[in-house]
Amino acid sequence: MSHKRVSFESLGCKLNYAETIQIKKEFRKRGFEVVDSQAAADVVVINTCTVTQSADSDCRQLIRRALRNSPNAYIVVTGCYAQGRPDELSHIEGVDLVLGNHEKFKLFDLVDDFSKNYHSRVFVGAIEDVVDFGAADSADEGSRTRAFLKVQDGCDYNCSYCTIPSVRGRSRSPSIEFLLNEAREIASRGYKEVVLSGVNVGDFGQRDGKTLMDLLRSLENVKGIERFRISSIEPNLLTKDIVNFVANSEKFCKHFHIPLQSGSDEVLRKMRRRYNTRLYRNIVDYIRERIPDAAIGADVIVGFPAETNELFEMTYAFIESLPLTYLHVFSYSERQNTDAVKIGPDVDPRVKKKRGELLRMLSNRKRYEFNRSHVGKIVKVLVEDEEKDGKMYGFTSNYVKVEMELNQFHQRKLCDVLIQGVSDNTCIGNIL
Repeated sequence: MSHKRVSFESLGCKLNYAETIQIKKEFRKRGFEVVDSQAAADVVVINTCTVTQSADSDCRQLIRRALRNSPNAYIVVTGCYAQGRPDELSHIEGVDLVLGNHEKFKLFDLVDDFSKNYHSRVFVGAIEDVVDFGAADSADEGSRTRAFLKVQDGCDYNCSYCTIPSVRGRSRSPSIEFLLNEAREIASRGYKEVVLSGVNVGDFGQRDGKTLMDLLRSLENVKGIERFRISSIEPNLLTKDIVNFVANSEKFCKHFHIPLQSGSDEVLRKMRRRYNTRLYRNIVDYIRERIPDAAIGADVIVGFPAETNELFEMTYAFIESLPLTYLHVFSYSERQNTDAVKIGPDVDPRVKKKRGELLRMLSNRKRYEFNRSHVGKIVKVLVEDEEKDGKMYGFTSNYVKVEMELNQFHQRKLCDVLIQGVSDNTCIGNIL
């Protein structure tokens, strides 16, 4: 094979990231040299996201940039944008191959010659018929402290604003034994933390008569992994049993990321979310009762159609009243073929921006207060490889970022750290 240099771009979620690394491993097996995305390459693989309009725009910009850096590169576009609108991508000049979310794992079965094409080739099947899982993890990439392990894919929910079920397919997951073997392999490579990733992680095993709790209990016994972290879980799927298990676990991180999207029951109904604010408050309060120092994060969408000032104020007040640690705030983005586009009226973009700013300010305040509560405490920090200006960084079980004086001896290790202060969104600590 004449082409030996390949670069990668991954947009969107950590699940996409893990899948991109999995594809990268396949290229390495075949003798390709993986180069930085800014470097000249013979093949460029772009794994896309389509959650928002800006994600689509980012993909198109990456294609143009790749062709500027490597005018003769063979351009592969895959992922959610490719699954949802393959024709749109195939008509972009310079794109050689468009692969759906299922086909991305069969790249080398579909293509054996990465010579530049005059016309794009498209391999995108009906994702709703897919039952294969498509295993992925991010081991062997970058820092050896944390790896992302894909445990679930697809979604059976029908939220009115979301395209993910149409581009990821039905909910599916592998066997627990398969994931145990994956986790053991990650441990053998020296990783200390594994993040369980998926589209709807809480739905794990539902087609096989298994539950997420079954998986958590099994992973607890994997030797060599110091920590497991649940990436995100729907509030209606986060049970008291899971909270109690994490509270008593020596390995599972005291950290829950629970999508909220709105603090208004009226908006939640229009979004077709499977919970209301009462359920959400109950589970957050229960976490705080059982694990007082747990980190609790939330996703919030501002500017959903028909979100009036009054309804936004309800959301703000609801979030302000909750013992949350931080927020991920998104402006509503209209997506083709979703029912939300029919709801109306649209919210002015300037209003969306202002609402987003208000919630981000609230998030910063909550994060600062949470971090400040750790001052004077001794905490366990998994020190990472990140270095900057003589400092190194790591995270606690409850997702507090800690800055320490650089000492490479402690990197990739779990250390006792005395928290001495707070700077912005980071704690300042001293290794004991």
